[in-house]
Amino acid sequence: GSCPVGHQEGMLLLLPLVPRVLVPLAQRLELRQTVTVQEGLCVLVPCRFSHPWVSFGKFYMFWFREGADTKRDPPVATNKPEEKLHEGTQGRFSIPGEPQARNCSLSITDVNAKDSGTYFFQVETHFRTLPYLNKMLFLNVTALTHQPQVLSPGALEPGRPGNLTCSVPWACERATPPIFSWTSAAPSSLGPRTPFSSVLTLTPRPQDHGTRLTCQVKFPTSGAMAERTILLNVTYAPQHVAISIFQGNRTALKILQNTSFLPVQEGQALQLLCVADSNPPAQLSWFRGSPPLEATPISSTGVLELPCVGAAEEGEFTCRAQNPLGSQNISLSLFVVCKPQPRAGKVLGAGGGASVTVLLSLCLYLIFRVKTRRKTQPVQSMDDTNQAVGSGSRERQPQFWPPAADPPSPDGAGPISRNEQEPHYAFLRFHKPKPQEQEGSHTEYSEIKIHK
Repeated sequence: GSCPVGHQEGMLLLLPLVPRVLVPLAQRLELRQTVTVQEGLCVLVPCRFSHPWVSFGKFYMFWFREGADTKRDPPVATNKPEEKLHEGTQGRFSIPGEPQARNCSLSITDVNAKDSGTYFFQVETHFRTLPYLNKMLFLNVTALTHQPQVLSPGALEPGRPGNLTCSVPWACERATPPIFSWTSAAPSSLGPRTPFSSVLTLTPRPQDHGTRLTCQVKFPTSGAMAERTILLNVTYAPQHVAISIFQGNRTALKILQNTSFLPVQEGQALQLLCVADSNPPAQLSWFRGSPPLEATPISSTGVLELPCVGAAEEGEFTCRAQNPLGSQNISLSLFVVCKPQPRAGKVLGAGGGASVTVLLSLCLYLIFRVKTRRKTQPVQSMDDTNQAVGSGSRERQPQFWPPAADPPSPDGAGPISRNEQEPHYAFLRFHKPKPQEQEGSHTEYSEIKIHK
């Protein structure tokens, strides 16, 4: 029979919809096949699937490690309740997506090196198991390179507590909280903490400036560790101010206390070097005497050159070390010692000249004396001659040696007549005077030899 017009129009409208219901959908998996993650962190691998046999009824999703027997080996993750999971991944691998949304994304927390490998996805319905082996996931686990963040309040002051915070903002909130540990030479105590941060309270000392402070983070599940080391910045006023004194290229001495006295020979060149321990570095200046705060320095550096010390340089010199936190002075008093005068040499020279004059006069006298007396008596002995010299020091009187015996005349001639004029010769030898260590009177002496 014929159908009403309205029914015919309804059939025409339904016919185009029938093929869409009856034509099965193709099996398809949308998955990024390679994912890299650092050890100790978390990762969510996006995944979507489709299959004609899961359009109706209830189904379950599974992830297995490559090589697993899906009938006997437990999966690493599933949404099926009370399903036994792989021991190495239990509690860390999960499928958080809704099955009806075909969301097969894989979530992994506390990633460790053993998780590296290949995984495949599988769907299970009441009728059959549908593995997706044509597209697998390769998980690449690398070493942890992230470092903790250490926040400091800025410059620390000696004796005043300051808080430093160590945190891991890159850590996964779903992961097991890490273990924090601190290493520092400064006195410290642990403050409050959160699952992913720790606070350390420091009470630094001046000597703690520039020392190392390390925050170490360990992820207990994966065993991954990370750390960061900083240098403490402790500000303090100048201390341990000292003066080093240089003579030439060598260090003569070091002054560590105030009002030290230093004797310096006149004319000597000195270099005074002032140093101080402080943070920030101190401004070093030199002054004469004990300067007031607004005094003008004679040197605006830590070095004071004294090229030739004299009477004008005698007195007190002060080095001042100053920074915004305070100042400290150290003083040094120079005492100029005059050079010793060579007076002994002058006396020796004058005495030597006088001695030569006396000796010359003595020689002339002796020549005349010997000449006149040889006619009446033989040459005097050594002792007689010594007695004729006159008064003076008996220990260092001039000594005279008689000439050697006259050789016989080659002609056999007799002695010369007394009436004939006799030539006489005198030989004088002067000893160079030796320098005297002590001033005082002394006698010069000479050797006089008389030859006929």
